Amino acid sequence: MLGQRVELEEIERRLAGADVEMSGAEVHGLFSGLLCSARPDTDALWLTELFPDPVEGDLLREDCLKSLRRLFDQTRIELNDSELGFSLLLPDDEQPLKRRAAGIVDWCQGFLYGIGIAGVSTQTVLSPQAQEALRDISEVTRMDLDGLEDYQEDGEDALMQITEFLWVAAMLVHDELVQSGRARL
Repeated sequence: MLGQRVELEEIERRLAGADVEMSGAEVHGLFSGLLCSARPDTDALWLTELFPDPVEGDLLREDCLKSLRRLFDQTRIELNDSELGFSLLLPDDEQPLKRRAAGIVDWCQGFLYGIGIAGVSTQTVLSPQAQEALRDISEVTRMDLDGLEDYQEDGEDALMQITEFLWVAAMLVHDELVQSGRARL
């Protein structure tokens, strides 16, 4: 059973307090990419990426680590439970358009980084559709954040569509690698 949902604001505060230079959205993308990879050592991989040095004795880093473990477990449960529903950890709709778009870009960068450090051979393991989805995610990382302000209403629709696409793309990659058991490194 899933406890209280970890919120972006909590993760952002904890990351800043622990001097981790990734945004909460990017960390969630990293976790999502790693979990989609189906590697058995995903716990160790993200821990090494975020905390290459030991965290013992540093209370802010230990608090951050506790929150990140909850987020990692929450993400794992959501990805593996089709009824629960996977959701991206992004700035909420009350935030300015540019901040939400930056969160999407960060999430995409984290997701691709997670797939990359997991060593997934996308060319031999993934279907052409999943490979195309990863290329599209890569294109999202090049979004013109400054140009969005000129298109407020269109930008809102675009962000909604991009977020829905990212959900579908992540689930496609996850299903191909984890559910089908085809994950080969």
